[in-house]
Amino acid sequence: MWLEILILPAVYFLVVFYRWGTKNHDFFKKRNIPYEKPAFIFGGGAEMIFRRKSVVQVQQEIHNRHNGIAYGAFDNRDPTLMLKDPQLIKQIMVKDFDHFVNRRRFFSDTENLFSSSILMMENEKWRDMRSTLSPAFTGSKMRQMFQLVLQTLDEAMKYLEERSKEVANAAEGFELDVKDFTTRLMNGVIASTAFGLEANSFKDEGNEFYKRAKNAVSFTPAQQIRVIFAMILPKVAKFLGIKVFDEEFSKYFMKLVLDTMKYRQENKIQRADMIDLLMEAKGMIPGDTPKAKQHNWSDVEIVAQCFVFFFAALEPVSTTMSFAVRELLEYPNVQEKLYEEIKNYDEQLEGKHVTYELLQKMPYMEMVIAEVLRKWPVTLVVDRTCTKDFTFESPETGERVEVLKGDFVRASLIAIHRDGKIFENPDVLDPERFSEENKSQIDSGLYLPFGLGPRNCIGNRFALLVLKAFLYNLVLHYRLEPSSQTCLPTVVDKKTFQLRPVGGFWAQFIPRA
Repeated sequence: MWLEILILPAVYFLVVFYRWGTKNHDFFKKRNIPYEKPAFIFGGGAEMIFRRKSVVQVQQEIHNRHNGIAYGAFDNRDPTLMLKDPQLIKQIMVKDFDHFVNRRRFFSDTENLFSSSILMMENEKWRDMRSTLSPAFTGSKMRQMFQLVLQTLDEAMKYLEERSKEVANAAEGFELDVKDFTTRLMNGVIASTAFGLEANSFKDEGNEFYKRAKNAVSFTPAQQIRVIFAMILPKVAKFLGIKVFDEEFSKYFMKLVLDTMKYRQENKIQRADMIDLLMEAKGMIPGDTPKAKQHNWSDVEIVAQCFVFFFAALEPVSTTMSFAVRELLEYPNVQEKLYEEIKNYDEQLEGKHVTYELLQKMPYMEMVIAEVLRKWPVTLVVDRTCTKDFTFESPETGERVEVLKGDFVRASLIAIHRDGKIFENPDVLDPERFSEENKSQIDSGLYLPFGLGPRNCIGNRFALLVLKAFLYNLVLHYRLEPSSQTCLPTVVDKKTFQLRPVGGFWAQFIPRA
């Protein structure tokens, strides 16, 4: 009797749980769209979650298994239409953008700073914030910020110089964890250009901003579990108060920004950084923002923009820098050709710092960075949520796809950029793909390292500028070679959600004569 009383509720719970977990499994079948069969609850990500394959491998394999203009896949329990056709991608991201204004929301609103950022803002609120932040990345503002970037790069190069002096044989150079180096560098760049802080993470590893920032982006196993839980069960995560981002760091960040704004307002201090721009938009200080365009942004909304600038720049850009070093040491012919261009331009400067204008004139530098971003785009995927019913028919194949309000769509940049049908020998670093005569043949719907359309990465010009300045200074002074700890060829580590090669980003830095 008691056994039956216990068993029946358990069976009922399991049945309900199974139905809940498989509720959408026939979503694409009903619409007659080819799709990737999902695993229970984990959709198409089970092999990645259980560390059997890397995120890059999973996305490539699924992408290559399907033909046509689009196919269905599952992000955990959520059906997501994966876009393959460049015309469809451009239609959604650009031409019919008003049908796909919003991004998909990943975490619950308990993540106040993240959910209040421009990444997650929707409709008119997003448009207002985009217009508020856009002036931060105009040419004139970028020139001002570039001087702050150069100061941080000077600190980084002095650090490398000191490391070079410590080794017994300078000609052999020294071994360096590149990811640690680029994280320190970007930490300083962000602290300076966004918050007006002096945080030299090379001289003072114990500075509070660096310590807290490093912990915030480290994504420990516990934090990875919270991410999975929050994505699969967002309502439960909200009810339980489970947070993906470290709450202490969020509180520290909030206080840091608000205290800085208050201090600047009281002392009439202005600086060419993001905080000043937000203070202008809020009407706290005089500036170029017309009063008609000033907004009554809340403190959380103001701080959230600095918060997302920090997260969107620190880890993605430092990772791209690290992969750039990795590619150059693996392809020495590309490295030497880049060095020759840098050396020629540097001679024109007669010992002075590289300028903003000069970096825009270097064709081979542009080609190298474009190719690095093809192999390692800043973001692996772009998502959109459909806000109005949408229909597309391919003019080439006649294939038709319907997307209804509330549906999710996604383009896997890492899979598209590594599709052998689009880019020949996709695993090879070949900057000539982006030469003046070749780049015009690349469809803009098939090369989108920062996304596409009005909702692309707002800071892409800043990221490119930092990447160029970084490679200019590094390649000018050091030859990059594999170290004793470098694992070649590059294989993406499946033991972490973060993008990194097996063995890490180790390299040998050899001073140039």
